[in-house]
Amino acid sequence: MAFEIPKIKYTGRIKEVTIGTGPGAIKIGGESCYPFYVFEGEMPNPPKVAFEVWDYEPQDWQEWAVEPFKDVIKDPVAWAKKCIDVYGAELIALQLKSADPNGMDRDVEEVVAVVKNVVEAIAVPLIVWGTANDEKDATLLRRVTEVCEGKNVAIGPVAEKNYKQIGAMAIGYNQIVMASTPIDVNLAKQLNILLGNLGVPDEKIVVDPTTGGLGYGLEYTYSVIERDRMAALTQEDAKLQYPVICNLAHEVWKTRETRLTKEEDPKLGDEKKRSILMEAITAMSLLMAGADIVVMRHPDSIALIKDMIGELTK
Repeated sequence: MAFEIPKIKYTGRIKEVTIGTGPGAIKIGGESCYPFYVFEGEMPNPPKVAFEVWDYEPQDWQEWAVEPFKDVIKDPVAWAKKCIDVYGAELIALQLKSADPNGMDRDVEEVVAVVKNVVEAIAVPLIVWGTANDEKDATLLRRVTEVCEGKNVAIGPVAEKNYKQIGAMAIGYNQIVMASTPIDVNLAKQLNILLGNLGVPDEKIVVDPTTGGLGYGLEYTYSVIERDRMAALTQEDAKLQYPVICNLAHEVWKTRETRLTKEEDPKLGDEKKRSILMEAITAMSLLMAGADIVVMRHPDSIALIKDMIGELTK
């Protein structure tokens, strides 16, 4: 008698969300099984990797992180185009770091002009990530929804303190919101309910549970995403049946272990390989938990993740 793998039938399904427009648009979500359990259900839209692009030249990146983009890193438009043309990016995540009140605190209209230039220059979908300062994002991301009209971009982080301002504009300009809560299933569900009550359609919500890098909170994030996905699929919790995005690049590359050179700590080995593997391991762990999009930085770690996604979704 042939061996049959025991299978679980899931009663729930993750909602499908489309980012972008035209032939370059991508779909995420739609799963009716746990991540990569394609022997038990459907995973119609494999997870996606978004290439991180900053709205200004980073000043504190490691040289091995700068190296792939050193010829374009001063120009967000050229940077985004290189990600697409050279590295095959199908999704760009524009990080509005220069607007951070705790950093450069760049004027909103200056930053919005950069977003407009990028969204008009690329044919792939765009994610626009604000400062995570509730007050600044309430103003900044509302303007972003306007200048990106007709592009169906994903905008966030949208938090409980600013969801009304940003959510209302997202509805008006038909954009996607990334609902961000601090690593807690109940808080995530609550914000999803609030956005729904505001009028944001289900197909316009993506969940950002916030995340840490490998060794810096990854385990907690993993367990929260896992519980989120379990409730969505096995308990039919409709307010948790949304795709998940993990903006992990900055969390990984700011850690001490990605900055130590082999001269400073020979036991850790080559710094470039170590950093790439730390980013890849973080991303793959979150994908195994249930992430539908991971935002990453280095082309080599992204190549590793794309290979693994390909292998697991055959």
